[in-house]
Amino acid sequence: MVMTLRWLTSVAFAISFCVSATASVTHAQVAVQGETIYTMAGPAIQNGVVLVRDGQIEQVGPAAEVEIPDGYRVVSAAVVTPGLVDAHSVVGLAGYLNQEDDQDMLDRAAPIQPELRALDAYDASERLVEWVRGFGVTTLHTGHGPGALVSGQTMVVKTVGRTVDDAVVVPTAMVAATLGPSALGQNGDSPGSRGAMVALLRAELVKTQDYVERQSRDGGTGAGPARDLRLDTLGRVLAREIPLLVTAHRARDIMTAIRLAAEFEFDLVLDGAAEAYLLVDEIKAAGIPVIIHPTMYRATGETENLSFETAATLHAAGIPVALQSGYEAYVPRTRIVLFEAAVAAAHGLSFEDALATVTISAAEILGVDARVGSLEPGKDADLALFDGDPFEYASHCIGVLVNGVVVSEEAR
Repeated sequence: MVMTLRWLTSVAFAISFCVSATASVTHAQVAVQGETIYTMAGPAIQNGVVLVRDGQIEQVGPAAEVEIPDGYRVVSAAVVTPGLVDAHSVVGLAGYLNQEDDQDMLDRAAPIQPELRALDAYDASERLVEWVRGFGVTTLHTGHGPGALVSGQTMVVKTVGRTVDDAVVVPTAMVAATLGPSALGQNGDSPGSRGAMVALLRAELVKTQDYVERQSRDGGTGAGPARDLRLDTLGRVLAREIPLLVTAHRARDIMTAIRLAAEFEFDLVLDGAAEAYLLVDEIKAAGIPVIIHPTMYRATGETENLSFETAATLHAAGIPVALQSGYEAYVPRTRIVLFEAAVAAAHGLSFEDALATVTISAAEILGVDARVGSLEPGKDADLALFDGDPFEYASHCIGVLVNGVVVSEEAR
């Protein structure tokens, strides 16, 4: 009976979307009905409605209190959630073909390259963008990935658009860095040890401090230092305009990142953090958010001590936590955060806390919660629709709206 109801819901949803051939390419006035709506801004709403108008959420509430105006297309689903937010990915820079010309997430020409812009490398037409969108992911924090001491910049995009300009939400979100074995030089290149790695980074930050100071003394005379894109970018980190996103898994590397943040007074976001559960007090005292590795990450090498319960442990301590798809070396090159959150829900997080790690909590850490992450009037109309419990393996994502536009109808 349950599977029959799910099938009927999927069919009804698909039929309702066929009413208007232009719905997927124009802003529409849509009423989304849900047996359960998780707004992530308050308690779940049973038998609820979300009104969408001109790309934004117009009204959210119980069906008895929300009148659907004439002319609105009505679509239905068993469960409605905010569009999912992948807190760290390389999708759009890493391509699904896994060929040399579609792998732009990491450049090993030099150990420190903060000037590399994700904006210049993102491919909005990459098939992986469409693929993750079909599972309800509407916002990506993507860009240069782990594997170099400072690999480049990250950005926040929507999973729509013909070009990067159509997709971009935040053109420069963070600067990506890595502390640990994966950032060591290859074939004898520098840095060759953890000590050398941190010394290189510290020297570059000191150089940046001097560069910024000399710029401030210039007074418009033109006598200051010549423009340096690398130091300009790190200068924004030291000015706390953008955070340094540090991928570190071992406890000692996590502590190094915390010490550097205290020494140079920049905003730090920890990434990966497989052994973060060993440093709960230190991370909490420093006030640092954590974008945890995918829950089902492989426990090998520097992640050999990972735990399925890390998200629950950090959340219980009051540390801001989000989940990510991360970076994968194999086709199809990415995970799906929906499934990673489902496993976290099976290992200590409540349903809504797990959903928060890929919606509102992720949006807050990325600084885009004014637009995405919850279903509230005035926010972007990004919604994911499911024919059952989103964390149940037999359920499907049966519809996706981004900016009020229906962008996916295929059950996945």
